[in-house]
Amino acid sequence: MDALPQHIVLRLLSDDRLRPIALQLRPAEPVGEAFAALLAGPALAALVVDFPCVVAAEDAARLPPPQRDALATTGCRFLAPGAILAADSLPEAGLPPGAGYLAGDADLQPPAKAAAGKTGSRTQALRLMQLVAADAGTHEIEEIFRSDPTLSYHLLRLVNSPGVGVGRQITSFAQAILILGRKQLRRWLNLLLFAAGKDDPRSPMLMARAALRGRGMELLAKEVGLDRETQELAFMAGMFSLLGVMFGMPLADVLQPLRLDPSLSAALLQRDGDLGRLLAGIEAAERGDGEALRACLDGFPARVADIDQLWLEAHRWMLELLRQGEEGGHA
Repeated sequence: MDALPQHIVLRLLSDDRLRPIALQLRPAEPVGEAFAALLAGPALAALVVDFPCVVAAEDAARLPPPQRDALATTGCRFLAPGAILAADSLPEAGLPPGAGYLAGDADLQPPAKAAAGKTGSRTQALRLMQLVAADAGTHEIEEIFRSDPTLSYHLLRLVNSPGVGVGRQITSFAQAILILGRKQLRRWLNLLLFAAGKDDPRSPMLMARAALRGRGMELLAKEVGLDRETQELAFMAGMFSLLGVMFGMPLADVLQPLRLDPSLSAALLQRDGDLGRLLAGIEAAERGDGEALRACLDGFPARVADIDQLWLEAHRWMLELLRQGEEGGHA
């Protein structure tokens, strides 16, 4: 069945050091009554409270006065012309005068050689994922943590954070594994792959993108009627889709030792199957390509009732992870 159209496009902006600092709100074309209803809803208002939200001058000019007023009421900030620099690489001289935000795909460019050579924690995180997937013994998993202080520190900070919701402090690796369970541990390891790159300046933006894709994929899978196991695979597909970018090597080479579920591999490498269609849909949502998004979702058992609300929820989840990352000292 057809999905409802997307009325708002959200784009994560960074500073000139690739640190996420704001969300750009862009009304999709054409601007209609549905966008006005979205502005009046609680989801957008809650997002603005959580994180700075801005509107570019050219986008504000497209909005009728009542909608501009509604955005201002939520706390969105209207920017002057030229405040956002669109570039796919970091400007060598920093942001030009008058620009305070960087938009584009600088974080998706190949890592610098210095950063690319310091992938020990990420390699260990991949090894941990292999062990968890193979249902290895707790002792084997603990040994990896003991061999990598950076990885173990980040894991304990994450599992002790309120967002995990276990309701108690975790003080040992064995305790973390026992309380979280293998499925939840695997999910947090996915996130740690991106958080572990302390020497890679792209890490904060890459973690944000990967988390957004993972949660967006999971929510979409649920909305279109796929079962819980497939929803979990959808989360992994979203996260893993950026592993090649992170390691600076072909995605197929990164995935080769992980012995993934065939449907997950097909989605990541060929965009095949239900997971592949959802991943293509998430990528379309990132671009604000509503037509491509609806095409990807057409034919699933259930209709996506509200793309905008789903996308807002995925962003709020991603922002919560960013906040946990800052508290853990790896943003």
